[in-house]
Formats: sequence, structure tokens, C-alpha cells
Amino acid sequence: MTTLNFRAAALLVALAAGGTTARAEGAPPPILLATTTSTQDSGLLDEIIPPFEAASGAKVKIIAVGSGQALALGERGEADLLLVHSPEAEERFMARGAGLLRRRMMYNDFVLAGPAADPAGMRRARGLPAALRALHGSRAAFVSRGDDSATHRMELTLWRQAGLSHPQERERYLETGQGMGSTLRVASEKGAYTLTDRGTYLSLRPTLSLAVLFEGDPALRNVYHLIVVNPKQGPRVNQEGAVALARFLLSQVTEARVAAFGRKRFGRPLFMPDAEPFGPGTDPGGDRGAPDQ
Repeated sequence: MTTLNFRAAALLVALAAGGTTARAEGAPPPILLATTTSTQDSGLLDEIIPPFEAASGAKVKIIAVGSGQALALGERGEADLLLVHSPEAEERFMARGAGLLRRRMMYNDFVLAGPAADPAGMRRARGLPAALRALHGSRAAFVSRGDDSATHRMELTLWRQAGLSHPQERERYLETGQGMGSTLRVASEKGAYTLTDRGTYLSLRPTLSLAVLFEGDPALRNVYHLIVVNPKQGPRVNQEGAVALARFLLSQVTEARVAAFGRKRFGRPLFMPDAEPFGPGTDPGGDRGAPDQ
């Protein structure tokens, strides 16, 4: 067993047993986790990151941005581990060799939210394209993240698949350039529609004047992957820390926390665990090249 794998395995054993002992030789270097605003705004990271920090002694520095920006940070070697939900962009990232390993962690779904009165008649629509056409044909406003996030890319894809361009009028189509929480608040204040991940919406619902008006289409499934950044992307990439954190986030310990998160408050989990096995292939002391993707 390599030193890396020994440390990762020992960490998981300590966590599973409820241990909180950090490494004796001193605090390890921090781990930079670039992730989406949805995992931050929903409160999920506050549930799953502190147990890792307590057991490992490593500090996880969270950079919450859109998936596009998170991938760009990885490309520049300015993040160690990515937690993102933009599958096509992730596949291009891996094809360029910027990531060592990509594994599915969890999923939730996107929903279309708007004022409960539903002036566009979205609730009556039969199917997702019809719902978007109803919105497009109305005079209702739509608030977009406009930030190259996975949610923004999904929105543009949905317009295109419905045979539409987004509304051109500036007063009807507003771009915040901000995260999901801020975008939901703007939509709520303006009585507008928006596309949101369900987790962030549910976590902020008590503060919003928005209702879910369309949901359940298979095209709205929202899958999150972990990507270990290739240390070739920059000299400061902490591969060992990224591997240890990724192993923990894909462990049964974390799966249980993800499955429970939100259930007591909302009657349902905000994310569904769906972790792939971590698998071999990230040993920095070996010479096996990139692992299977």
C-alpha cells in the first residue's frame, strides 16, 4: 500500500469510527475545493466538510463559483479538487488531460420557479418545451444567472431544445452574473421566473416569494461529479489532499450525510447520493499515467 493510500484509508477508518485525531506530524497543507454555489448556498458543504477537517487536520478552502469558473480554476492549477455539475464541460476538461480522475458523487434536479400566480401559465403546460414556449410567449420576466455556470448553460440548452432563443428585451431577460442564491432573490423581488437547482431553492424557500411551477422532466436531472486536478496543471496542486478528500466524499460516511441532509427540515433530501467507487490510479509515487476515467 502506498503512503497516500495508507493515509486515505486510515482517515476513512477514523471517520467511520467517529475519530477526530489529526496527523501527529503537524497540520497538512490546505486543500482548495472549487465547487458550485449550489453546494454552498444549500448548506451541504457545512454538513460534509467539517468531519473531514476534524479527522484529517487539513483545512479545506472552499471557492464557490459557477461550474465554468471552477473548471477554469482547475485548468490553471488554482484548485486541487472540483465538485461540479456541467457534464459536457467536464468531459472536455478530462479529454485535455487537466483532470486525473472524475467520479459521480450525487444528483438532484433543476426546476423552473416563478411567482405563485404564474402569469405565464407554465403550470398548465404539457411538457418542458411547452412550458418554455408559454414563458417565452408571455410578457413575464426571466432572471438568468448569466455567469457561465452549469445552471446558466442548462438554461441556454433548454431554450435551444425548445426551438427558442431567450427573450431579447432587457426588461424581460435579466442576467445577474451571480450565484444561485442571489439570482433566486432577484427573481423573487421582481416577480420573475428562473431556473434553479432544487436544493438551493428549498434551502432558501422561506425567504422567497417563488413557487416551483415546472419539474420532473428527465432533461432536468442535475448530476455532480468530483474531479481530481492533474498536478501538471500547476506546481501548487495538492494531489494528495485532493485524493484524500475525494475518497472521503465518495465514502459511505458521506453518502449517509448527503442522504440525510434536508430530510428533517424539508421532508426530503436536497441531494441524492450516487457515488461511484473511487478506484485506483492516483498514486503520485507511481508511474502509471492518468487513471481510467
